Amino acid sequence: MLPRRTGLRQGIGDDCAVLSVSARKDLLVTTDLFIENVHFLRRWQNPRSVGYKTLARGLSDIAAMGGIPRFAFLSLGLPAKTNEKWLRDFFHGFFTLAGSAGVVLAGGDTGRSRSDFFADIIVTGEAPAGTAVMRSGARPGDQIWVTGHLGLAAWGLRTQERTKREVRSSEFRRFFFPEPRINVGRFLRERKFASAMMDISDGLSLDLSRLCEASCVGAKIKEANIPRRPDCSLRDALQGGEDLELLFTVSPRRAGSLPPSIDGVRLTCIGEIVPQRGLVLVRRNRETPLPVQGFQHF
Repeated sequence: MLPRRTGLRQGIGDDCAVLSVSARKDLLVTTDLFIENVHFLRRWQNPRSVGYKTLARGLSDIAAMGGIPRFAFLSLGLPAKTNEKWLRDFFHGFFTLAGSAGVVLAGGDTGRSRSDFFADIIVTGEAPAGTAVMRSGARPGDQIWVTGHLGLAAWGLRTQERTKREVRSSEFRRFFFPEPRINVGRFLRERKFASAMMDISDGLSLDLSRLCEASCVGAKIKEANIPRRPDCSLRDALQGGEDLELLFTVSPRRAGSLPPSIDGVRLTCIGEIVPQRGLVLVRRNRETPLPVQGFQHF
């Protein structure tokens, strides 16, 4: 076990590390790898999407803490086959999202990769001291909420794998260009709605189990309440990753004041935190154990 350092409010085990940098402010830091043939396939994923998602995954971690994103540091491993146009398009996608999120690329590195392309990104953000929302704050009786619709990214991915090419349709935008819920996370933190929060990057069942483990609780969710489009299966909603929606808990006394949407993003209550460990799915008034199965990349 690593020694705890002065100034480290939260280390491994949450969406971001939280570092105390002053009496008024905490620094949020997250890092992520995006690897060709593991996280994306070059043959049908547009390089603009690759650049966008490289940053989006980090921004979603900042959003999950209720933070305000500030800077990014990007290191790239470039195989010899990388052409200039592909790289220009990659940075077009990256800087399009950076501009809308108010993030500055502050540094990084490049090097030759002997195999496939990879991106290693660090994203930093900030929150007032002691206010970042952790995974560990859920308590029995808290309601479980999610943003948006679940399963759209998994549905889009499955369609791409079947067609072996990028389908240019608005329905697939959630897979290629998922929107980090920065404004929603910040609102929930500022208004003190969220007792615990994380993003859904590896599927609802797996990420909910992580939140429950951190909070030493269990969860009971209702199938009928899980927000999904008619063409998205329950499996997509429970196990599909890369939606980058937020999963959060709210105490019963605060839930009545929670708005139905924030920044145009729908909020849905899907269940309740319970004292007993484990996940339970309520389906047609019957309770069954919910297997913890997450999203697998290629």
